[in-house]
Parts: sequence; C-alpha cells; structure tokens
Amino acid sequence: MSEPVIKVENVSILFNLNKEKVDNLKEYVIKVLKRKIHFTEFWALNDVSFTVNKGERLGVLGFNGAGKSTLLKTVAGVLKPTKGSVEVQGVIAPMIELGAGFDSNYTGKENIYLYGATMGYSKKYIEERYDEIVAFSELEKFMDVPIKNYSSGMRARLGFSIATAVEPEVLILDEVLSVGDARFRAKSEKKIVDMFDKGITVLFVSHNTDQVRRICNKAIIIDKGKVIANGDVNEVCDIYDKLVSEGKK
Repeated sequence: MSEPVIKVENVSILFNLNKEKVDNLKEYVIKVLKRKIHFTEFWALNDVSFTVNKGERLGVLGFNGAGKSTLLKTVAGVLKPTKGSVEVQGVIAPMIELGAGFDSNYTGKENIYLYGATMGYSKKYIEERYDEIVAFSELEKFMDVPIKNYSSGMRARLGFSIATAVEPEVLILDEVLSVGDARFRAKSEKKIVDMFDKGITVLFVSHNTDQVRRICNKAIIIDKGKVIANGDVNEVCDIYDKLVSEGKK
C-alpha cells in the first residue's frame, strides 16, 4: 500500500477583509484604536480534505478566485490553516508564484544558491548541478544580472530549472507551465514526466485540462473554497470541461 505524502484534513482558511479605505499605517492604527475598522470574513478554503500518495500527480482545477493558490500555499507551509491540518513528507519544491523565494537584488547565480539553500541543499550539492540548472533555463547570458531586471517569464524559467534539478520528493506547480514560449513549455512538461520514474509526487494547478490529463493521474476541482470533485483525472477533467462549456464563471 502506498504511503501518503500529502495529507490535507478538514482545512479551512479565513481572511478578514478590510471594508474601509485606509491611506497609511498611522490612519489604520488610529482607526483600530477607535474601533472604526470593520472586517468582512472570507473563507478562502472551507473544509478541504484529500490525500496524495507517493508518486501520484494531483491536478487542481478551478475558476479564478476558487481557492487553488491558497490551497497550494497552505500545503507548501506559506499559510497556516485556520482550521484543520496539513502533513507533507519529504523535501518540497514550491513553484507557487513567479520567482517566489528569490531576492530581487541578487543575481541569477546568487539566487540559484539561495533557492537551493531554502530547500535544505548544501552549496556543494548546488554546485554539482549549477551547469545543468543554467543550461535548462537558457539564461546563460543573464546569470550575473540582478533578478529585478528579469522578466516574469525569465524568473519562472530559472525557478523551475532549480526546483526540478534538485529532485525534490514533492513538486508544487501553480500555472508555471503556462509561462514562456511553446517550445520551453513542452521542454518543461517533458522534464516533469521524466521525473515520474523517480517517484516524485506532484501537486499541479492549471486551467488547461489537456495538460492536466497528460501530467496527472488524479484531480480535484475547487469551487468557492470547497472540493466539488475528486477522483480519476479523466473523469474530473470531463466534469471541469463541462462546467467551462456551460459558461460557469
């Protein structure tokens, strides 16, 4: 029996949305002290549960604002659940936001070592894979350029190259494969598929059901913070395609 690598149990995330416009911190503090700040509760996730076993690839589908990115940030440990629990076994490589984890003032080369260190890898380990990372990213001419001068596509390419080169146990991808030209997207997708033989576990957000069908073997649909479908990738993608064709917003 396969061992659970990601276990999400009854997870809910509450955000308090500020109803008033506040121009600066001083005004905010004054209004808080006078109790003039009012909030609206917004549950970005509501009682979400699922399990991903070792080597499985779970696609996460949903319309904009459904809670997909919030879910991935919670699994990655960026957000703490208001209710429920998340357990993840092994090293996680989260590609949740373009260039998340990079320091804009550091060069591409410096950020390769920084990103690797945040994942728990030694300098020597990254040195051994440095050339591979740079070659895959196709950013050889930009390694001594500060990340702040990179385009969003360049940042995503570098982040993806690092995350896949260090071979984590869990790879979390949020629309990353939609960045860049068609050739680089195809190359990135092939890189992930090649990692399947090594037993990597994948959590993958995408609006592209064709891509989810190719990469994943399971899928869920998130709608208004809740899981409304969970199961075989083709069955769940069929449900999502039907929702899209019906014009659900």
